[in-house]
Amino acid sequence: MQIVRTIGWVLLLFSLLAFSFFNWKPVEVQIWSNLVLETKLPALVVVSFLLGLVPMWLVHRASKWRATRRINALETATNRLATPAPGPAAAAAPASAAAATPAPPSPDLPPEPANPVEPEPSKPA
Repeated sequence: MQIVRTIGWVLLLFSLLAFSFFNWKPVEVQIWSNLVLETKLPALVVVSFLLGLVPMWLVHRASKWRATRRINALETATNRLATPAPGPAAAAAPASAAAATPAPPSPDLPPEPANPVEPEPSKPA
């Protein structure tokens, strides 16, 4: 996948260089009635490309970071529910007795739902 991305960037750079070579002309951009910016056409194209790319790239990175944090939090919560901490009685019992009989579920943990992705709605009391 990295090679495809590299080829894409090389093609983009090559096309930008070819465009710059054939269009190296000064242009005037009127920002306000009394403010005129004179620049070369390739510089104007690159700046406008970056003005469109950078904000969307930042939004993408922020959403990816937020999704990664949420996935890690959900995995941590699932692991905590799947492996309950051993209580004082389980630590004192011999290892053979603990292996023969499973420990009863802790009373402070709710029962696991049938579908952990979409839990059943809680019933009114």
